[in-house]
Amino acid sequence: MNRNCLAVNFCGIAMKNPVMGASGTFGFGTEYADFMELGEVGAVISKGITPLPRAGNPGIRIAETAAGMLNCIGLENPGVDVFLRDILGKAAALPTPLLVNISAGSAEEYGLLAEKLDVAGVAGIEVNISCPNVKEGGIVFGTDPKAAAAVTAAVKRHTKKPVILKLSPNVTDIVVMAKAVEAAGADGISLINTITGMAIDIYSRRPLLGNITGGLSGPAIKPVALRMVWQTARAVSVPVLGLGGIATWQDAVEFMLAGASAVAVGACNFVNHRAVADIAAGLAQYCQDEGIANIRDIVGMAGK
Repeated sequence: MNRNCLAVNFCGIAMKNPVMGASGTFGFGTEYADFMELGEVGAVISKGITPLPRAGNPGIRIAETAAGMLNCIGLENPGVDVFLRDILGKAAALPTPLLVNISAGSAEEYGLLAEKLDVAGVAGIEVNISCPNVKEGGIVFGTDPKAAAAVTAAVKRHTKKPVILKLSPNVTDIVVMAKAVEAAGADGISLINTITGMAIDIYSRRPLLGNITGGLSGPAIKPVALRMVWQTARAVSVPVLGLGGIATWQDAVEFMLAGASAVAVGACNFVNHRAVADIAAGLAQYCQDEGIANIRDIVGMAGK
């Protein structure tokens, strides 16, 4: 099967196909080497990296739901310095681009992270703004357009890498957020992040998750994610990375028709370790069957 039809350029990052492993579900890419040829992956988005190491939340951190999963991992990671010293070399050696996802507690810290990651081996930076702003009383960056714009500007000042803002769906109007980060210089927009939810243990009669609430992902959130991609792609001029409940190549096609220039697979990686490669193969077959010269030709077609 000819896969040349899948080659895309996302925010200046050349990719063999438009299917990425989403942050928090694909490790640093190396963890999946036993399950697939990593050259079949369009790109890897690393698990979230913070300025200092984080142990994550105590208690139960994962809960299965009827159509997905809840997690409250708490950004467990080794911190940026250990990542640069011990992990980046191996991850960057994989036959696919590496984007690094970052989180912090202030715009200044985001800028510092971006500066440290402005190195060879990092193809781009995905900025997770679903985090509390410690300097502003805990307000979440991703729910305040001004705060989101400030983070975007800080990151852009400190790196020459493509900067993709990962937006929270837990807002009244996603378009307002998207336009704010675009105006501040974002090269691309990634959406959606998880939706806040919870579970209760009926025997202990207490919240199941150690953090009480967690992020809902998986097929349950696909219709919401698809709607937000549609709205955002029609409102901004920068490329959109679509994710949220993608489990099949048909799901990926829907997101691209809605306006996503590329897609990322998250929770499905835990069900099918080859999900990213399988979806890419399905897209190639779809192009062949439908006579599509390149998959980018379908981007946004549902809105035309």
